[in-house]
Amino acid sequence: MSPAAAFAEELARFPRFGLAHLPTPLEPLKRLSAFLGGPRLWVKREDASGLGFGGNKLRKLDYVLHEAIAAGADTIVSGGVVQSNSQRQVAAVAAKLGLECHLAVYHGRLEPPTPEYQSSGNALLNRLFGAHLHDVPWTGDRNTAIRDLVRQLEHAGRKPFFVPYGVSNELGAIAYATTVLEIAAQAAQHAFEPAAIVHSTGSGGTQAGLVVGAAIALPRTRVVGIDIDAEPDRVRADVVEFARQAATRLRVPFDAATVEVVAGHAGPAYGVPHAATIEAIRLAGRLEALALDPVYSGKGLAGLIALIRDGRWKHDEDIVFIHTGGSPALFAYQSALGI
Repeated sequence: MSPAAAFAEELARFPRFGLAHLPTPLEPLKRLSAFLGGPRLWVKREDASGLGFGGNKLRKLDYVLHEAIAAGADTIVSGGVVQSNSQRQVAAVAAKLGLECHLAVYHGRLEPPTPEYQSSGNALLNRLFGAHLHDVPWTGDRNTAIRDLVRQLEHAGRKPFFVPYGVSNELGAIAYATTVLEIAAQAAQHAFEPAAIVHSTGSGGTQAGLVVGAAIALPRTRVVGIDIDAEPDRVRADVVEFARQAATRLRVPFDAATVEVVAGHAGPAYGVPHAATIEAIRLAGRLEALALDPVYSGKGLAGLIALIRDGRWKHDEDIVFIHTGGSPALFAYQSALGI
């Protein structure tokens, strides 16, 4: 049995609902590749994963919510900023499963960049999906307010299940390792091996899963996380911790030296688009009809473009960009993008 096949069997030990539409497509970005003069670019369409406008968190929630139902939960509790893509996906899955959803909505991490920020985009979808929203101040601690909300709901007689910020924890990382198996199989169908998988990284669980999975299924492929939080040291530390935990449960090796978090492309702060972000969003839209958001995927592509222009890869190499979703946030940033 090949290492990848053995790894797939190990992943299969962890049950999931099947809510996400998998595998997500892997598509060539021929016009963007030509515009940049190479390398050959591909996009892994995690935005096409299904419920509530899709996104990379659905893959994690497929596993995490299975655990919640097994624990007898009747309420899902999570949190994020006003335009959190993660919150929107949690709310969508809770609605689909008939679970009550409570979200700790952090205020103060960034100044609202537009008048429509507080009510449009993901914020509108959270309300549409029936989530109960609890405004809390941002302190820099991602999970304390969510845990506080869990305790309040327990005291009220509910059976709440804690879903961490970004759905980033050990099980979320295990879930996201499945992405690499899909990429490996899809790339083989197109007769290439990726030189790198590039994505936006923030809460850490996505990159942790990619690193663990690539070590087994694509050992010659580099996983490159583009920091979008303007906190590269914190991001890398979280990725290492989640990856180590996931690797232990999956009974595979993990080398922290494989964790690469690239700084310098987050703009002035988290959630604040800058010129490179807006350029990347425009290029993706006009050349490939891809809708990227200005908080995550737009900054991730901006980082990838910068690395290409710096000569990181050869013209004949193949690079996979992960579109983590988030297009609803475009509408909340409309007047700040000049589009």
